[in-house]
Amino acid sequence: MKFISWNVNGLRAVVKKGFIDIFNELDADFFCLQETKLQAGQIDLDLPGYHQYWNYAEKKGYSGTAIFTKHEPDEVLYGIGKTEHDQEGRVITLSYPTYYLVTCYTPNSQNELKRLDYRMTWEADFLDYLNELDAQKPVIICGDLNVAHQNIDLKNWKTNQKNAGFSPEERRKFTEFLENGYIDTFRYFYPELEGAYSWWSYRFNARANNAGWRIDYFIISERLKDQLEAASILNTLTGSDHCPVELTLNLTK
Repeated sequence: MKFISWNVNGLRAVVKKGFIDIFNELDADFFCLQETKLQAGQIDLDLPGYHQYWNYAEKKGYSGTAIFTKHEPDEVLYGIGKTEHDQEGRVITLSYPTYYLVTCYTPNSQNELKRLDYRMTWEADFLDYLNELDAQKPVIICGDLNVAHQNIDLKNWKTNQKNAGFSPEERRKFTEFLENGYIDTFRYFYPELEGAYSWWSYRFNARANNAGWRIDYFIISERLKDQLEAASILNTLTGSDHCPVELTLNLTK
C-alpha cells in the first residue's frame, strides 16, 4: 500500500498550484495532509474513489489535518482525547483490522522557543496516545512532526541548535519516541544520507540552494518492519514550503 503525507501550508492555495494533478499522479491508497488552514465548508474537493476525513482547528485559518483514502476505516478518531490539545485540529486516526494510521501536525515551539513548555507536554501526551494504540495493534504515524532529529536532517545544524525544531529538548523527545518501539522509516532505508530535506524556508532562496530540514516523517511500530518496502522524499513536487513524503508497505486492508 502507498501512503503520502504532505504539509500543504494552506490547501486552498495549493489547489491553485496543481494539487489535484499531483494527487491523481501519485494515486496513493492514503493521502494525509497537515496545515490545511480550513474550516468546514471552505473547500469542496472532488476526489472520486476516496473517503475524506477532516479535522479543523477552532481558530480560523490555522493548523488542521485531513486524510483521503481509498479504504473505508472501521473507526475514525479526531484528536488525542485531551481538551488542551484537541482544539487545533492536529490529529486524525483511522482504525483498520490490523493497524492504525495516524496523521499529525505537531505544534511548533515558535520563535525563542516561547511555546516549548507546551510542546513538551504535547510530546508526552501524544506518545502516551500512540502507545495506547500500539498496545492494541501496530501504528503508522505520519506528518509534519516539527523536529529535525539528527545533524544530517538539516543543512545548517550548527547555527540552529537553540531554534525551534532543533532544540535539545525536542530532539531528545524524538529519540524517546523511537526508543518506545518505533522506526523512522526514511532513516531505516537511508541511515546516513545527507541533503534529504522536506521543508525549506521561503526566505534566502533556501529551496533552490537545498538549505532545508527533514521534519516530515513516516514512523511505524517496529513489528511492521518486515512489511517495509520503500520510503522516499518527493522533493521535486512543489506548491508548498514542504514537499510530500512517501511510504510503501506490504499490508492487506
